[in-house]
Amino acid sequence: MGEKRCKEGTYLHLLSHVCSQLNNRDHSMTRLTVFVLLHIGLILCHPVEASDRPNFVWLLSEDNSVHYLKLFDEHGAETPRIAELASHGLIFENAFSNSPVCSVARTTLITSCYGPRIGTQFHRRSKTVPMPEGLRMFPAYLREAGYYTTNNQKKDYNAIEGEGVWGASSRRATWRNRKEGQSFFHMQSFGTSHESSLHFSRKQMESRKTVTDLDSVFVAPYHPDTPTFRYTYARYHDRIREVDQQIGRVVDQLKSDGLLEDTFVFYFGDHGGVLPRGKGYAYESGLHVPLVVRVPEKWKHLVDATIGSRIQGFVSFIDFGPTLLNLAGIDVPRQVDGRAFLGQGVTASELDKRDEALGYADRFDEKYDFVRTLRKGKYEYVRSYQPFNFDGLQNNYRYRMLAYTEWRKLYHAGKLNAVQSQFFEPRAAEALYDIEQDPHETKNLATDPTYREVLADMRDRLSQRVKSLPDLSLYPENHLYDQAFASPVNFSQKHKAAISELVDIADLSLIGFDKARAEITKALNSDDPWHRYWGLIVCSSYGKQATPFVDRAKRIADGDSELMIRTRAAEFLGLTESADPRPTLLDVLAKTESGVEAGLILNTLVLLRDGKPGYEFTIQKEDLARLKGEKADAVNRRFEYLSGGPARR
Repeated sequence: MGEKRCKEGTYLHLLSHVCSQLNNRDHSMTRLTVFVLLHIGLILCHPVEASDRPNFVWLLSEDNSVHYLKLFDEHGAETPRIAELASHGLIFENAFSNSPVCSVARTTLITSCYGPRIGTQFHRRSKTVPMPEGLRMFPAYLREAGYYTTNNQKKDYNAIEGEGVWGASSRRATWRNRKEGQSFFHMQSFGTSHESSLHFSRKQMESRKTVTDLDSVFVAPYHPDTPTFRYTYARYHDRIREVDQQIGRVVDQLKSDGLLEDTFVFYFGDHGGVLPRGKGYAYESGLHVPLVVRVPEKWKHLVDATIGSRIQGFVSFIDFGPTLLNLAGIDVPRQVDGRAFLGQGVTASELDKRDEALGYADRFDEKYDFVRTLRKGKYEYVRSYQPFNFDGLQNNYRYRMLAYTEWRKLYHAGKLNAVQSQFFEPRAAEALYDIEQDPHETKNLATDPTYREVLADMRDRLSQRVKSLPDLSLYPENHLYDQAFASPVNFSQKHKAAISELVDIADLSLIGFDKARAEITKALNSDDPWHRYWGLIVCSSYGKQATPFVDRAKRIADGDSELMIRTRAAEFLGLTESADPRPTLLDVLAKTESGVEAGLILNTLVLLRDGKPGYEFTIQKEDLARLKGEKADAVNRRFEYLSGGPARR
């Protein structure tokens, strides 16, 4: 069904006017005038067919940040076909994926909603959640308006797709199967640059040459400059060049079909780059993606920007769906978080003023984290809600890459400098980076008095963002699985005030222990279990400064009614070497019946085993055999790692 061109009431107003003239027998009103007015009304109000709208093509390179294309970074690979798109369109200097991993980023993209607000923030999902009430994935609105929607082929959604999203979704899906003259939206992903392309053996590395010269690559300052890393960089540059040619072939198809100048072509990465500390980590390397939009000649009037220019305004994945709907002349649903960055009503001056992007990182397979980022202008603020959960914590899939395993071995051998070692050490609860001066985020300015006002502003902005979502991750995933995932948005709205209180408790880790001590005491003694939960996480964040709470933590570890709270108490006691955490952790692991909860407990086990001070754990597979179904795959990964050799300390 086509959307009507006229504004509501225009046609009725015209008819009313004509009728009144006839009823009044105004003889100055000729039959020709009446005919013209009625004809104009019909023209204004006829349904807009899909053929009256622009086409859209999205071309996505998997696992690819701005750092790997020369179009965006001087150290990147040459991508002539993507550069050709840019010469007929726009380069977006500040585009962000919101999340640094596939399923979460792609769900954000297709829903136009922040993952932590709608319950889609965990990779891989423990439960596929429903869409917010009354909202559909945005291609459904295009299809309803007459578009042929095709996906070739990756989905990877953490939300229930629902009906009517794709006309076709498969490896063979193409716009060429649409009805004659029908407008279309085609989405195509290129796995050539996926993380798995860097899962090579040392033998393969030694036998396969790269096109890119190893001596020519730039090694980021947080990486050790070794032959392994240089080969990994070079191999990845080769993959980017391959993707460029693949994208060029799709553009050639559009041209040969006579469609190129009627089609907006978007090229972008589905989240950040895949070298270590890229994919899976909430830094620029994981969130900042390349974005080029080729603007077709026929629809240039919809874009208020100079063709061939670089756009400085910030856009992120929540905005991509609304942008297509706006370009197509379709109303953007009020339930989404994003807003259009092209099309009617979007001016170049207003777009350039947009300077904020929110990022989030939660669970990546079996590895848990809880990080929120706010990029505003040249500053990046990183809030680590569990800073003791160091970046380099084991993730089995990540560590299939030789560069990851070598990096960790060099760290434990004491062969890294301070910047290269950060990945394997506890983080600060908050970090502030000047991206212009420090594009690789190696110098935390949060403790520099010069940036006190900037830090305070960014801290407050991020805290308010987390409260206003409200952010479901203030509760552990097992609680969300049991209580929230049937209707995440309804749950979050019902618990909005409670989540705000939890944010305030979590933020006690930012104000200094002496100042926070009274409120930590209050939280640990609260009847609300999640106040106790966050009080203990704050204690772990302060480390040995929080030893005045050791006795209280021991009592909680021994007897709290919530297994996850006992886990957090044992975690604090273990991190500070105040008591042996193993009896408590093995007890809660034996008592849980939830695979999701077991995954969280095992995350703490690996943290205490591989981090400092280091504890050996003995777990038998039969102890976990009962945990079938929900996230048992994460449990199996943890057991596989824990049973695979000595602790890496």
